[in-house]
Amino acid sequence: MDSINREQPEENHKDLTGSEAGKKIKDLVGKSNTCYFCTKITTGEPLKTRPMSVQKVDEDGNFWFLSASDSHKNAEIEADSHVQLLFQGSDYSDFLSVYGSATLSKDKELIKELWEPILKTWFTEGIDDPRITAIKVDTKEGYYWDNKHGNAVAFVKMAAGAILGKTLDDSIEGKLTV
Repeated sequence: MDSINREQPEENHKDLTGSEAGKKIKDLVGKSNTCYFCTKITTGEPLKTRPMSVQKVDEDGNFWFLSASDSHKNAEIEADSHVQLLFQGSDYSDFLSVYGSATLSKDKELIKELWEPILKTWFTEGIDDPRITAIKVDTKEGYYWDNKHGNAVAFVKMAAGAILGKTLDDSIEGKLTV
């Protein structure tokens, strides 16, 4: 275990599996539905990263996005389906990293389910824009960093730790396997 973790007087690591992992993913994404969507993660080249809004996340920790069929992102997914999603819900908690496999779909019913009027900014012909594709990211694994009792308690513990010269925080982290 890392040295910082040895300094903790209370448990701060908990791996989650199955539905418990899926629920944690959904909870963290609910705090900030925008992520950095990274492609070309297995090429040895710099990651291709862009902000994306999650349109849907299910109880199994799978994600759906809408994207343009002629985008670099879609071309990169077609060449290599491995992706990484990076989330930050607040300055001090709600961090999530998800590794998964992306697939593209032109399923009109799925696109209608995921559609929001603001998306007309990118799809100028609206919901019937022929360039719209849905991306599903099937989560393979993830890792989270959070706090156990909210930001206020975490801040008080950190302040007390600074005064006492002890590592006191309210952090919790662990691997997510769905």
